[in-house]
Amino acid sequence: MAKEIRRRPVSQPLEGISPLLSRLFTGRGIRSASEMDLSLKHLLPPTDLKGIGEAAELVGNAVRSKQRILILGDFDADGATSCVLMVDGLKTLGALYVDYLVPNRFDFGYGLTPEIVDVAKDRHPDLIITVDNGISSVEGIAHARSLGIQTLITDHHLAPEQLPEADGIVNPNQPGCEFRSKNLAGVGVAFYLLSAVRQNLVESSWFQNRQVPVLADYLDLVALGTIADVVPMDRNNRILVNEGLRRIRAGRCRAGIKALLHLSGQRTEVVTSQDLAFFVAPRLNAAGRLEDISLGIECLLSKDESRAADLAAKLDSLNVERREIEHEMKQKALQTLKDTSVEESDAVGITLFDESWHQGVVGIVASRIKDKLHRPVVAFAKVSDTELKGSARSISGLHIRDAFAEIATRHPGMLVKFGGHAMAAGLTLNVLDLERFRLAFDDVAKRWLSDDELTAAVITDGELQEPLTVELGRSLGLVCPWGQGFPEPLFDGEFEIVSQRIVGGRHLKMRLRPVEREELIDAIAFGHDRTVDGRVRRMAYRIGVNEYRGQESPQIVVDCLDISEVK
Repeated sequence: MAKEIRRRPVSQPLEGISPLLSRLFTGRGIRSASEMDLSLKHLLPPTDLKGIGEAAELVGNAVRSKQRILILGDFDADGATSCVLMVDGLKTLGALYVDYLVPNRFDFGYGLTPEIVDVAKDRHPDLIITVDNGISSVEGIAHARSLGIQTLITDHHLAPEQLPEADGIVNPNQPGCEFRSKNLAGVGVAFYLLSAVRQNLVESSWFQNRQVPVLADYLDLVALGTIADVVPMDRNNRILVNEGLRRIRAGRCRAGIKALLHLSGQRTEVVTSQDLAFFVAPRLNAAGRLEDISLGIECLLSKDESRAADLAAKLDSLNVERREIEHEMKQKALQTLKDTSVEESDAVGITLFDESWHQGVVGIVASRIKDKLHRPVVAFAKVSDTELKGSARSISGLHIRDAFAEIATRHPGMLVKFGGHAMAAGLTLNVLDLERFRLAFDDVAKRWLSDDELTAAVITDGELQEPLTVELGRSLGLVCPWGQGFPEPLFDGEFEIVSQRIVGGRHLKMRLRPVEREELIDAIAFGHDRTVDGRVRRMAYRIGVNEYRGQESPQIVVDCLDISEVK
């Protein structure tokens, strides 16, 4: 699908910074240089979170009275980092009995279900704290209460109409919460809770004979979980991630993060948010997708570098397996699209299903097809003779979780359960309702999305005027955290293709010459498994640094080769 380039509008230049950075920042909504001050003093206070005082008292009392605390996690990178932060953090604060439990996605599914409560009760917890889940666990919370177990929900997912009757809820997206950043990841919510618990313990003189822990030391986990969950990078999240990255670069991070970076060939001293997103998070997520996220949790909990390295190697092996499964599933999905002429049809909401698909990888397949077609996509896997589990990815203009809510209202009983965010969500469906859902999803997508929103576009920062150097590539990666809603700099330009070849079976390696400059530039288009026709192409690209045998050289990473026009 050919795409058009749309360049970001630029407002009044910012004083005190380079013209390039001014163009990048104003194009992302920054109106003064002071907004780029990402020091911790500008972090929103925990007291703005609804219910955090009561939650801190609940946990503080559990610490003081030596209660058994069980952390109930989720099976992705955000859930894993949240779990590690709470387990290690509460122990650092002085809790004697802290354990964790993560439901195996293949046996129990997502969240604090009644079934997982029955598993948890064998550990005799006095308090269960959910991280990155729980806001929809009405039945599970009720079951825990019936067993005399106190419950505290920490979550960031959108709240359903009926909230669980937990002993406490901390979620910036619950009704009545005035916390200004609704974009906290699960690990961000957990960090805020831990900060409030520390303050509660300080006020009760708990640390009279011991040192008060420095919780900023946990920001490496917050940075990783926030980037991995692809939440919008508002200023509050950029502060959290920036401080976490600073600590990683200084070598003040978990042994597991160091091991995962080393395994993927990344240097901690120049690590960027993109490195966490593309090299660390997928390896961590692979455990939850294929087996058990506990492997990733143990890697991040480990204080021993040798053990962390061994666990990281196992995560890497799982990630290789995940990539192979994903490739096979993607090829089947593309063949299905071709066989059913979906690309040529007027379908807007795309529903995909194959009997052989792996339920832990359907989310990635949905994401890949969404990127290819620029349409919202739901990919389903069969989990039993009667049930399908789906993962959805959306485009701007369609809030996917709200779309599912409308389908549930218009078609009572069709969706067994669902939940998620604006751009990603999950759902469970009866096998017999697949075709009904396909039609309903396409219908809501057609009504919600305009022709303009369905036009595939690449938003760039215009043409790069500066010389392409290693220093420029490094500086742009390090100047601030980039991510969802605050995207990494993307430029466009016209190039002559001097040479091209396929490397690794899946990537296009090129030598380019800018049409207006006499220089040769190395370029790579990841995931582009064929050479391209034509000598001159307008491309959208990011600036990267290629390291080979100890030598560094600038290169451009091509984001889009198929440009129809520039606006």
